[in-house]
Amino acid sequence: MRRLLWLLCLVTATVCAQPPAGVAELLDDPKPLGSGEMRWFGLKLYDATLWASGGQYRAEGGFALSLRYARDFDGVRLARASIDEIRRLGERDEGKLARWQSVLESVFPNVKAGEVITGVKRADGSARFFHQGKGLPAVEERALSDAFFAIWLDPRTREPALRERLLAEAGGGR
Repeated sequence: MRRLLWLLCLVTATVCAQPPAGVAELLDDPKPLGSGEMRWFGLKLYDATLWASGGQYRAEGGFALSLRYARDFDGVRLARASIDEIRRLGERDEGKLARWQSVLESVFPNVKAGEVITGVKRADGSARFFHQGKGLPAVEERALSDAFFAIWLDPRTREPALRERLLAEAGGGR
């Protein structure tokens, strides 16, 4: 029985250490840094995991954020919520926000509970997205890519405890 439990733990750790689809192709030696869950008024929305090239987080790029949704969400709603958070973090140019919302609406599909969307921020500042391992439209504009990932990784995030868990192996985001 002990051997069976040990084997189960080993297999689970190995599976969990595998980067999501697209990450290994776009990042050098991706390693998980941290993970946590997002809740809103007690309702679980998603589990998040942060991956980084060589296990070293750099805000300018070379990392991936993977979200496994706990409930169904409309893609347009995901895009709008993202823009609301970008606005809350300080972007005030409404023309830019409207353009960015249109871009994100073209990127994000509807998701079902248990499905995964992964965003990869590349060193050139662009972002590539995957839904269930399938490529989605890219975001080429660095400013939008920066603003999008700031939702989780900026010190001013709405969820500082989640940020700390995501950046756990990076020294808490220092």
